[in-house]
This record gives sequence, C-alpha cells and structure tokens, in this order.
Amino acid sequence: MNAPSPSVVAFWEARRRDAPELPATVPLAWSFGATPDHADALLDLVLAGVKDGTASLLWDYEATGEPLPEVGEYSVILDGTDEPRAVLVTTDVRIVPFDQVGAEHARAEGEGDRTLAYWRTSHERYWREHSENPRGWASDMPVVCERFRLLWPRAGDRLSSSVS
Repeated sequence: MNAPSPSVVAFWEARRRDAPELPATVPLAWSFGATPDHADALLDLVLAGVKDGTASLLWDYEATGEPLPEVGEYSVILDGTDEPRAVLVTTDVRIVPFDQVGAEHARAEGEGDRTLAYWRTSHERYWREHSENPRGWASDMPVVCERFRLLWPRAGDRLSSSVS
C-alpha cells in the first residue's frame, strides 16, 4: 500500500481538528469508478446524499492484494483529480454472488434509476471492462457489497469544497 499523498495527509489533519475523535492514522484514500469522470459522478452522488453503498469484486481484492473493507473503517474519498473530498465510515460489508445482490443494495448505490435491473446491467458492463482479476465475469462471482455513512462534509458544509 502506498503512503498517503501530502494533500490527503493535510486533509485528514484538518478533519481531525474538526473531529478529534477520528483516529490519528490516515485512512486509505481511494476514488469510486475507473475513470476521473466516473469518480466525480459517483462522488457527487455521495455528496448529494443519494449514494450510501458501493460494490466491488472479491476476485479483484484477491488479484491486487488490497484488504477488504471492514465495518468501522474510515476512508478518504478522492475526486477525479485525486484530491480528497469526503470522509466515509463503513457500516456494513457482505459478500454476495452477483446474481443474488438485492434491490436494496442497488438502490443504495444511487446510480441510474436505482433499480436492480439497472444495477446488474451497469455493473456487468463495468466489471467486464475494468476488472483487475484474470477470471473475467461470471453471474455467480462474489461481490463485496459495502454500505457507508458520509462523515464529512456534513450537510451544512457541502456547499464548500475547501479541504482545510
């Protein structure tokens, strides 16, 4: 795992000044999606309060060696230019076969019309194009369904994009 960038470190230090109960260790920083535009679009859904869930492939975690998300874990969310914009805390993690992901999780992801049909079509396309594992796509592949809560920016702070 790479060391956090100076901008992520400064961002986390600012968040800790606002909320000293946050851990001193800078959490993992990552962005949604596979492209800068996709990262920004999904981040916008989070900041608007529409998106409080995400999904990834267990096979990708195995291929990259990245650790699985854990309940209670903090994350710094980056925009499409790799600048920190939000802090999330993971509230639930479940591993479910692709063809058994439910409508509630599809709604939580906040994308498209928020239906399970949309979720399945868009995620199959996404993982066929962007998966990091050599296994490809399968209808029963294990999906890591994660739910989270937005900690920062708080509702009153969302009009400002300042990181300090």
